[in-house]
Amino acid sequence: METQWHVTYYVSANGGIPVRDFLDAAGSTLKAKALRILLHIEEYGLQVVIPHIKKLSGTPLWEIRILGGDSARILFVTKVGKRILLLHAFYKKTQKTPQREIAIALKRLREHGGS
Repeated sequence: METQWHVTYYVSANGGIPVRDFLDAAGSTLKAKALRILLHIEEYGLQVVIPHIKKLSGTPLWEIRILGGDSARILFVTKVGKRILLLHAFYKKTQKTPQREIAIALKRLREHGGS
């Protein structure tokens, strides 16, 4: 069965892959939850993971919500051709997504070539 969606990582100009690096450094529970959500997106599409994703109003960004002892977020955009681009990941310590984290994701989106 062909996968419906393709999950890709933002790669910086110097070859860094910040979301992958964040996940590699994360604890095993958080990493397992994140990778399970990403696999579900690839296999079944975004509809299946609706409890785990949320649109950030006023931006082109969405966030994957990883809940638990260490709450984290992965900010992404959807691209043409059923692709999502993972832009930024961070530990969530407050109710609202901090503007600083949104700014990082938007900067990476611009560097990647727009929406």
